[in-house]
Amino acid sequence: MKLTFWGAARTVTGSMHEVTVSGRRYLLDCGLYQGRRKEAREVNGNLPFPASSVEAVLLSHAHTDHTGNLPTLVKNGYAGPVYATPATTDLCHAMLPDSAYLQEKDAEFLKKRKHRRRSIGIDDEAEIVEPLYSIADAEAALRLFSSRLCSLPYRAGPGLTATHIEAGHMLGSTSLYLELSEAGKKSRLAFSGDIGRVNLPIIRDPQPMPPADYVIMESTYGDRLHKDPGAVKEKLAEAINRTAARGGKLIAPAFAVGRTQQVVLLLHELFNEGRCPRIPIFVDSPLAVNVTEVFRRHPYLFDEDTNTFLRNGEDPFGFSQLRYVREVSESKALNDMRGPMMIISASGMCEAGRILHHLANNIEDGRNTILITGYMAENTLGRKIVDKQPEVNIFGEPHRLRAEVVKLNELSGHADQQELLGWLEPMAAALKRVFLVHGESSQSAALAQAIQQRYRIPVSVPGRGESFELV
Repeated sequence: MKLTFWGAARTVTGSMHEVTVSGRRYLLDCGLYQGRRKEAREVNGNLPFPASSVEAVLLSHAHTDHTGNLPTLVKNGYAGPVYATPATTDLCHAMLPDSAYLQEKDAEFLKKRKHRRRSIGIDDEAEIVEPLYSIADAEAALRLFSSRLCSLPYRAGPGLTATHIEAGHMLGSTSLYLELSEAGKKSRLAFSGDIGRVNLPIIRDPQPMPPADYVIMESTYGDRLHKDPGAVKEKLAEAINRTAARGGKLIAPAFAVGRTQQVVLLLHELFNEGRCPRIPIFVDSPLAVNVTEVFRRHPYLFDEDTNTFLRNGEDPFGFSQLRYVREVSESKALNDMRGPMMIISASGMCEAGRILHHLANNIEDGRNTILITGYMAENTLGRKIVDKQPEVNIFGEPHRLRAEVVKLNELSGHADQQELLGWLEPMAAALKRVFLVHGESSQSAALAQAIQQRYRIPVSVPGRGESFELV
C-alpha cells in the first residue's frame, strides 16, 4: 500500500493524490493546477502515469482545483468510475463543460489579439495555446460519474472501501475515509479534501471522522486564525455603503460554486435588514446561474438559517435587486452602466472568464471597489490585486490598480489553524503520520509545527511525485 502525491503538493491548487493498493491505482481528486499559464499547461497536460492504469477516481468536492482535470484524464484513455456525492455530480455537470468552453474562448481571444497586433506592426510574444480539452472530453468524463451518498461505505475497487463524510466546505463537499486491504494487511486512510468551518452560510458544519492510521490533510490557512464569520456582514455592508456614496461599482470575483451563492445570501439578508442602499446587483456568470439551480435542487444540504428562507416562502438566492446574467450582450452592457452597482463574476482567482473584462473596465477608477471574497493562489491575477500591486496585466495589457481593494477573509470556506487542529483531534490518538497538502510552504510548515506540538504525531509535507509506504 502506497501514497504518491501529484498535485496540491507544496502548493494550493491541482489536488491529485494516488493510492496504490492490491496492485491497483486509485486517484483522490483530479484537479486543475492554476498559476502561471505556461507552467499550468505543463502540469495539467502531462499526466505522470498512463490514464488507462487508473482503477477509479474518488472526488472530495466539485471545485475546479479538485475536479477540473478529469476531462484530460478521460481524453488520455481513462474509462473507469468517478465516485462523488449527488450534489458534486450535479455541480460537475455544470462546471466541467464550462471549463472547456472558457478554455476554448480564452485561446480564441489570445489568437485573435496576436493576429490583430501583428497586422498593425506590433510584435506579440504571447504563445498561442490550444485548450487542454474540449467540451466533448468534458461530456465523456461526466458519463463516468457514479453518485454515492454520505456516510454509506461502498467498494471502490479491489482492496479499497470508501465512505464520504460531510466536510462543510461547499455544497456536496466531503472528506474521504478509506479502508485499505492488501495481502492480509489493513490500513485506514483519511483524506480531508477541503475542510470547512462552523456557521458558514448555506451549508452544514463539518462532521467528525472515524479513527484512522494516516491522514492527508489540507493546510490552506494553516498559519493563521480567521475572524468571526459573523463579522462579514458588517464588513460587506460598509464596503457597499462606502462605494455607493462615491457613485462607484463593486466588482466581486467569486467562485461560481459556493462563494457566489454565499455572497448572494448575505446580500439578501442585508437588504431585508435595511443595512445598505438598494443598488442593482448582477451575477454575471452563466456557470453561477447554472450552479445556483443545482443548489436549489439540494435543500437537504442547507443549514438551518438557509432553510428558514424556504419555510418563509423566500428564495435564498433571489430578491428584487438581484439579476442573473447569461448572455454575452448583457454582460458587455454592464460596462456601459454607471454606478452605484455591484457585479459578481467568475472566475474566483481572476484567471479566466467574464471577471477579466469587468476588472479591465473598472480597476483604474478610484471610485470603484474590488471585493475579494476568497483565497487567491500564488501567481494569479487575484493574488496580485490582493497584494495591491500598483500595476497588473489583464489580457496582456497593463492596468493601474486605483480601485479600493476590500478582502472578506471571514467568508473563507477553509478552516483556520485552530479549526484544522480540532478536525484532526478525533483521529489523533491512533495516527501514525499526517501528510499536509493544499498549502503554500509557510502555511504547511506552521500547521506541521502546531500538530507536532499538540499531538506529537509525525508530519510530512510531500513534494510532487514523492511516495510513502503505508505500513
